[in-house]
Amino acid sequence: MLAELRVRDLATIADVTLHLGPGLNVLTGETGAGKSMVVDALALLLGERAASGNVRPGASKAILEGAFEGIDATARREIDALGLDVEDGRIVVRREVSAEGRSRAWVNGSPTTAAVLGQLGALLVDLHGQHETQSLLHAGAQRDILDAFAHAEAERVAVEEAFAALAALRAEEASLAARRDEVRRRADYLRHVVAEIERARLRPGEDEALQAEARRLSQAGALGELAQRIADALEGDQGNALGALGVADRALAALEKVDPGAGTWREMLDAAYTNLSELVRLAASYADEIEEDPERLAEVERRRDLLFTLAGKYGPTIEAVLATRAESAAELDLLDTADVDLRALAARRSAAESALRAAAATLSARRAEGADRLARGVNRLLPRLGLPGGKLLVTLTPVAEPAADGQESVQFDVQLNVGLEAKPLARVASGGELSRLMLALKVVLVRQDAIATLVFDEVDQGIGGEVGAQVGAALADVAERHQVLVITHLPQIAARADRHLVVSKQARGGIATSDVQPIHGEDRVGEIARMLGDSEGDAARRHAQALLRREGARRER
Repeated sequence: MLAELRVRDLATIADVTLHLGPGLNVLTGETGAGKSMVVDALALLLGERAASGNVRPGASKAILEGAFEGIDATARREIDALGLDVEDGRIVVRREVSAEGRSRAWVNGSPTTAAVLGQLGALLVDLHGQHETQSLLHAGAQRDILDAFAHAEAERVAVEEAFAALAALRAEEASLAARRDEVRRRADYLRHVVAEIERARLRPGEDEALQAEARRLSQAGALGELAQRIADALEGDQGNALGALGVADRALAALEKVDPGAGTWREMLDAAYTNLSELVRLAASYADEIEEDPERLAEVERRRDLLFTLAGKYGPTIEAVLATRAESAAELDLLDTADVDLRALAARRSAAESALRAAAATLSARRAEGADRLARGVNRLLPRLGLPGGKLLVTLTPVAEPAADGQESVQFDVQLNVGLEAKPLARVASGGELSRLMLALKVVLVRQDAIATLVFDEVDQGIGGEVGAQVGAALADVAERHQVLVITHLPQIAARADRHLVVSKQARGGIATSDVQPIHGEDRVGEIARMLGDSEGDAARRHAQALLRREGARRER
């Protein structure tokens, strides 16, 4: 609920703090005192568009702060989804509007946007009256309200799940059909790709091996000469490495006879001799085997040209070319399986369509029954609320195909007077009539309505007497389960308040200034007497006391 609302430098309000509580909170005061400014402040706090004219003359900015407490787990999850934090079930919202019309906002100290404030406000407060009406005027909200009233949550979920399953099958079917058609269009090209790559009989790593072979063949003479030079250096007719090792071997043998400790060198000398002998063999063999072979070189170059051409067409490496071949073959395989798979998908889609229609039909039946009960409940209340010719129609209009929200649109239509055409609830002109229609809906929907705080402005417009008492009774009924804030001119409503605040206005520093104060006891008697028409008269005060006693006794019962 809204526990506290502070307003500074907004129009006629200099600095006012309202302490509100559960149940019915009533604002009264003389006409023009600024009662509706409180509702304006709350609307601005919760995301309504700001304008430079909102700021009090002489002030640089208007500041609005609201503390909401007792936020339940359901609302907390929805608030969390907005990226906002709830601290111990409490949220503090602050908004500043500059004299130039710019605004800034914070939630629990963290900056946020007016758009997020609007979403937050829709979760916390429902405003009815002079402002743009909130949730009940939107088609989606009306559908949700009907489903909640009809206890159709499970049927609604079943339709959503059936629709999601059908949508997934349709998407899979369309994707497969599109792929099949694309493969058909490209089939000749794909067959050419597969055949061309298969003819080449590629081997992974072949390109690197051919490159190395081409280098050897193109320089065979020079390579053979270099290899022979290595062999000669190690074992030639003149001074060579192996001969030098023989000299070293004989010298080491003589050394060992005098100093056996030098025998540890033997292993290294033997290893050197073995390694150089093997190197001589390899170099000599290489020199003998390598030779210029123009025919083989031409063959290698032709093969390399083929690989280069394939790489240019299908990928930078042999592995990429082979992958292209595999992908093309897989696409051609699709032609053999797609029609069978599409027939299976079509059968599954048909079954899913039947399941969706069945789920939607069950939901429709729930809605039809709930729509009738909802309309009857509201229509019983409307005459008591000063709308004797008023009638609510909950219209269910079938749509071409079932969707995620069912197979019909839901619209609340209203007939304000006998013989007049019913119009959508959103197009009802009078603020007072609209507020009373909303009130009737709230009374009927009170158990389903999740929004904690309801605000009514002009709910008593154009009514009085017994109808005013009935409106007060309806507000009190709603206030048993919700926090209600109502701006009223009717003593019948004011007398029912759990918390009564009075708005007054007087000049301060040459500027009209509104103030809000809670009242109790004799002050409250005096205010209700004023609303009855004579704040000083004994008769009006006795009448006010009687109203308060009656409402106090009613609450005790």
